[in-house]
Parts: sequence; structure tokens; C-alpha cells
Amino acid sequence: MRKVLMGNHALSYGVKLSRAEVIAAYPITPQTEVVELLSEMCASGELKAKFIKVESEHSAMAALIGASFTGARTFTATSSQGLALMHEMLHWAAGARTPIVMGNINRAFGPPWSIWTDQNDSLSQRDTGWMQVYAQNNQEVLDSVIQAYKVAETVELPAMIVLAAFVLSHTSEPVEIPDQEKVDEFLPPYKRKYKIDPEEPHAFGGLTTPDNYFEFRYKIQKAMEKALNEWEKVGEEFGEIFGRRYGLVETYKAEDAKNLIVSSGTIASTARRAVDILREKGEKVGLIRVRVFRPFPGEKISEILSSANKAVVIDRNISFGASGIFYQEIKAAIYNKIKKPKIFGVITGLGGRDVTSKDIVEIYKEVMKMEEPSSEIIWQGVNL
Repeated sequence: MRKVLMGNHALSYGVKLSRAEVIAAYPITPQTEVVELLSEMCASGELKAKFIKVESEHSAMAALIGASFTGARTFTATSSQGLALMHEMLHWAAGARTPIVMGNINRAFGPPWSIWTDQNDSLSQRDTGWMQVYAQNNQEVLDSVIQAYKVAETVELPAMIVLAAFVLSHTSEPVEIPDQEKVDEFLPPYKRKYKIDPEEPHAFGGLTTPDNYFEFRYKIQKAMEKALNEWEKVGEEFGEIFGRRYGLVETYKAEDAKNLIVSSGTIASTARRAVDILREKGEKVGLIRVRVFRPFPGEKISEILSSANKAVVIDRNISFGASGIFYQEIKAAIYNKIKKPKIFGVITGLGGRDVTSKDIVEIYKEVMKMEEPSSEIIWQGVNL
């Protein structure tokens, strides 16, 4: 069935199809429509789940950690300051190996107050142990929720589906809604091996000495490494059943490209049009879209970049005092490789500033004039 859905509701339908059992959330713009629709689904009985109204995002995540310990499939959604308020509990969720799935609507941090998009909220949580997927359209939002539960429950780590505020969250597109029977076949009920059970008592999250803590962290890293393959495997399996394949990264006209643009989320979607414009002008350029950011697919990106002369990484985020975050990670991934391109980091579109295909064409042309990067940041679109 096809339905015209805003990105926020595509997220809600993904949760419904995944048969989440416990949802806890606190409203925050631009996330609110996600949980409004889920609360209506719960109230009407359309979704047989417990909806917990809480007083903060910190409480939402705390409630879900407890629910996940019982073996329930759990969900929440948030944005920006709300995600920051969850920060302590995000570490707990990952450390406790709870496969919670969360929607995060990328929104800039204040002050100055902003409700528009950039990626600093989700990327500032990159070291918490959560997997992160950056969606480029509303269909991918819905599909990624279902895949995220499958990967998360396999590797026992939480996962975050990230979509751009207002660019996707409040923009409507036709979305194919899979049959529930097929989703049930793809995503069977969650069975937690160790759980809160009065008949078989266990303790969770107790004090651990230096003799054991190190090993817990080692196992999280190993689970992340395992997840790289799981995202690929699950994306292929999803494609066989539903006709839409997904991977860690997506390429566009990259096979014969001499230069590559690298980006994520909706800017990567816009960059596809820029590649077409540049190709019409004779430029041998292609695109790499980073879909899964954690675990980071460094080897795969390095392999694609190995035949390029130059790579332009476009970030809608900034690590103050350093550079764009995707740029940092990609630069680190190729550092020890023999075959690697010159890499240029561009920051644009912060706080929801519009980024058009024309902007990306201009970025590309400017970089092509440079022999070497003159600094770690090339700013695009600053009006002083």
C-alpha cells in the first residue's frame, strides 16, 4: 500500500510494523508528530503497545532500558536538546546491551534557539555505543526502522534512525508501506536471552571492578564490528523481500569517477542532482552517501575512494576547534592507505540553511581549483 507520509509519520509506521511493545517519549519540536501518531495508534488498539508519558527525555530512556530488560521491543523519538538530556542514559542503554530503537530528528543546538536541521545533536552522541543510520528520504526512514530492530537485536546494541528536521520530518512523500505479514516474516518477535524474570532472578548494571570493566567495553566494540556485516546482510535480505536494497554506503556514478563528493542524509540526496549537472558539463564526478555512521564503514569508503584524485566531504555539522565530523572520520580511515585521494572538508547548511544542487556544484568547482587543502574547513554560505 502506498501512502503520502511526512518523515515523522514514516517513522511511526515503521515502529508500528515492527510491533514495538513499549514506547516512552517526551514531546519536542520537530519530533512531536512521531509520538503523537504512535500514541493515537496505542489508544485505538491499532498498535498493541504500552505508551508511557514521561516528564523528560532522560526519563523516557530510563523507562525503555527497564522495559528492554524484560524482553520488550522498545522505541522512543527525540531531537536536539532532548537527545542531549538523554546523554547519560544513552551510555546506560548501550552498556546494558539493550536493543532500543530511537528516531532522532536532526535539529541544531541552541543558543541561539533554532528548530531547523543540522547534525550536531546526533553526532555529539557518536561515542555512546549507539548505532546511527542517516536517512535520505521518507521511504528509507520507514524501512530503516524495521532493519534497525533486526540488527540491534542480533548484536544487542541500540540504534538511532536520523532524519533531517523539516527537510524530511515535515515533508510529505509517497511511501510504500509493507504488508504486516511480510514484516513479521522478516522481523520475528524479540527474544532476550537474559532478562528480568521473577522466576529466574538476575542482577543488571551492578558495580564492576577493573578486573572486568575493560572486557565489557571490548565486547561492545566487537558487537559494533559484527554490526558492519549485519547491516549489509539485513539490507540485502530486506531487498529480497521488499524490493529495496540498502547497505552501509551508497554510490552514484562512482565507478568511473575521477573525483568524488561524500556526504550523508538529505544533502547527499541533493548532491545526486549536482553530480548529474556536473556530468553534463563533462566532469567525471561521483557520489558516496554514508548511510551507516556507527559502526563506521571506513574500509568500504576507503576502497571506493582509492581510485579517486580528489574527495570533497560535505558536512552539515562542526566539531568546534577541529572540522566537520564526517570529514575527520573519512580522513582518518584513509590515512594509512597507499592509494588515497586529496581530501577537502566543506561545512555548509548549519541551522537549516538551505543547500541546493547549485551550491554543491559551486563547492565542487572551487575545490577543483585547489591543488591542496588550504585549511581543515572550507566554509560555504557564510554571510558576514
